[in-house]
Amino acid sequence: MKMNMNELMKQAQKMQAQMTKIQDELVSETVEGNAGGGMVNAVFNGQGDIVSIHIEKEVVSPDDIEMLEDLISAAVGDGLRKAKELASSRMGPIAGGLGGMF
Repeated sequence: MKMNMNELMKQAQKMQAQMTKIQDELVSETVEGNAGGGMVNAVFNGQGDIVSIHIEKEVVSPDDIEMLEDLISAAVGDGLRKAKELASSRMGPIAGGLGGMF
């Protein structure tokens, strides 16, 4: 069953409004990436922006900066992956609706 152009435009506008609403909501949702058994935590919002980083003082050593850098990188990578998964899970149902429009 094919949609006429007006129906298609209405559906596209509805989907755009839903996507905008979800993007706005993702700003206030957070996920946390961890490394070193929770010694380094990186918090991201659902849009993938970093909100904060927390580092336990036990892992801060001037003699081993490389380990700290690795822990920060791992925590940031974990948090970013989780933020992408969150956004994908929220956007997925809307994006999946595109397939049935044509």
